[in-house]
Amino acid sequence: MKIGVLAMQGAYREHLKILKSLGIEAIDVRYEEDIDNIDGLIIPGGESTTMGKLIKTLGLYDKLKSRIENNIPVWGTCAGMILLAKNIVNEDYSHLSVMNISVIRNAYGRQLGSFETNAPVKGIGEDIDMVFIRAPYIESVGENVEILSTVDGNIVAAQEGNILVTSFHPELTEDLRLHKYFINIVSKSINNINCIVAQ
Repeated sequence: MKIGVLAMQGAYREHLKILKSLGIEAIDVRYEEDIDNIDGLIIPGGESTTMGKLIKTLGLYDKLKSRIENNIPVWGTCAGMILLAKNIVNEDYSHLSVMNISVIRNAYGRQLGSFETNAPVKGIGEDIDMVFIRAPYIESVGENVEILSTVDGNIVAAQEGNILVTSFHPELTEDLRLHKYFINIVSKSINNINCIVAQ
């Protein structure tokens, strides 16, 4: 198993460190050819507009979108969630536009730009440590999107098939359960591919 972390900008080093601590081969994804050599992808937090521009400028956009649409497991944290969303509220653009959610950028505003809490995440745990930094949240979800967690009535984690998103930053905590959850998604995907090939 090899999991890539989009290494354009933002908190990618922290994700790489955690994956390696869990015994996973983890690589920086910076170039189009890197996308061909991974079984799963994490899109980290950072500045979504900058990351979206870099994906296109550096020629990764088409390959990234194609692989996600063809079911490579992908996990977007904070800005990564914005990049994956089909709709950004009050904006006339989107980025990769692969997940049927509408997100609000900087939803908590400047005054509540950063905070930490514990909340349940469906199928993972009842007390997940959540760090929010100028975080977005999901305003609404479409068909086939499962809501995994809410905080103060706002959707902060969801999954649609191979796509997982969180508003918060698990890589900035000591809680490894979300990374283990994503690794399990990648493992199941690899096994499904192997079964199809064997047939």
